[in-house]
Amino acid sequence: MFDDLPPDLDRLLTLRVWHAMWLQRIDAKIAAVRKRQAEQEHGQRSRPRPPDWVVQLGIGVGRPPVQIHTGDCHMKGTRLRPVDRDEARRLLTTGLRACTHCQPDTQLHILDLATHHPPAGGCAWAAQQVLEKDGSVASRLDTLRGLTLRPRVQPHSL
Repeated sequence: MFDDLPPDLDRLLTLRVWHAMWLQRIDAKIAAVRKRQAEQEHGQRSRPRPPDWVVQLGIGVGRPPVQIHTGDCHMKGTRLRPVDRDEARRLLTTGLRACTHCQPDTQLHILDLATHHPPAGGCAWAAQQVLEKDGSVASRLDTLRGLTLRPRVQPHSL
């Protein structure tokens, strides 16, 4: 039999005390980890559900609503007010912007909302101006086809 323990009683007792101390430390750590896991599980069970829809509020007097988000949107910011489904639909149909990341208008089955984004310049701004000036679809398309949005580059002759 392979025996690597010391032969004398003093050293054996010392090893026993040392191992008992380590066993006590390990048991204390196991108890702390179990307690922490139980607290986390309890916190997850008792956490309230996030609201289905939130309104992001602006800064200033009255904190006007700025944008509608789903309750779990990662872009919703910190100044929020929870709203129910009907209030979210009403706010979207009255012209409040929908978040472009979580798209609450699509989730609420509201189609064909006019986007109320500020002019971004370039092609988007020109197209928006043309669409706002004229109501008919055919004239919108003709006008958009006639826009020169980017100068054409002519190849150099050899």
